[in-house]
Amino acid sequence: MSPPRHAVVTGVSSGIGASIARLLSGRGWQVTGLSRTRPTHGFDDGPHRWIGVDLADTRAVADLVGELPDPHSIVHAAGVQRSGRLGTLDPAHSEQMWRVHVAAAEVLVDGLAPRMNDGGRVVLIGSRTMTGVAGKSQYVATKSALVGMARSWAMELVRRGITVNVVAPGPTDTPMLSDPGRAATPPIAPPLGHLIDPNEIAETVAFLLSPHGRSITGQTIVQCGGTSL
Repeated sequence: MSPPRHAVVTGVSSGIGASIARLLSGRGWQVTGLSRTRPTHGFDDGPHRWIGVDLADTRAVADLVGELPDPHSIVHAAGVQRSGRLGTLDPAHSEQMWRVHVAAAEVLVDGLAPRMNDGGRVVLIGSRTMTGVAGKSQYVATKSALVGMARSWAMELVRRGITVNVVAPGPTDTPMLSDPGRAATPPIAPPLGHLIDPNEIAETVAFLLSPHGRSITGQTIVQCGGTSL
């Protein structure tokens, strides 16, 4: 019997990252979860491993990369949201989001891609807001950067059969919705009438990681409940 496929998943303590980790582990994957806060379940036994790291600490992430087992897939789901309108923007918020969303992905994929199996997968969790939303310019800047970065990596890795894609959710029912840091832009239910369940995002990611996702690369899949209509 072949060994289980190994996925490195960030942001596994809650929300989308936690849903992805649970879904993959339930389908026989070996999961290495990275997050600042210990998950409440799923990493206490078996082949799964949790490593505590602040994804905003670029040096700590870089030091960690060499300790990780060779992955089949990388899923960068860690996220933070700070909102504010012109005249109230805090550069520290912008730096924090850039480090978590962009720099952490860059360090992980840069260090792990050479060690990935041919035919591997990279999925970055972006946001439907990538095209612009009033009051979220700093957040939007980091999430839109993932699109260009993913397409560039897809071009570099295509000959090895490694796909790189972005999944861009709309308003998703996670703890981030109630984070005081985004109080200036309260969530609005999508036209379909419901917030997105993080398990829906996890299923999309699982499809991209599966053999059926082998022909999709360099793409951004928007899963927003009609918000972008």
